[in-house]
Amino acid sequence: QVQLEESGGGLVHSGGSLRLSCVDYGQTFSAYSMGWFRQAPGKEREIVAAIGWSDDRRSYIDSVQGRFTISRDNTKKTLYLQMNSLKPEDTAVYYCNRLDSSYLPTAEALDAWGQGTLVTVSS
Repeated sequence: QVQLEESGGGLVHSGGSLRLSCVDYGQTFSAYSMGWFRQAPGKEREIVAAIGWSDDRRSYIDSVQGRFTISRDNTKKTLYLQMNSLKPEDTAVYYCNRLDSSYLPTAEALDAWGQGTLVTVSS
């Protein structure tokens, strides 16, 4: 059963910003590391950013470092991804998921995937 719901995607021009949200309707949000993933057309899904359960550790893939910020509000059971200076190559469907760890290189998703939210960046 999918308990994660992403929102906030849309169409923006290159250089623009978007803020994605992910609500966890389950009961264990605050106990897990969380991550944002994306899947571009014709490509495999990749992890983009990860955050520790207590917001003690944040990590990003190189291509978004300095442009994206992951954060969480455990009281609202919500995960966020602030995306600035967007580029056409950021175009993808973005998903959130619980992670087995906050160590980005090996972190894996734990839950079934939600619908995701589409981000389209025009040049």
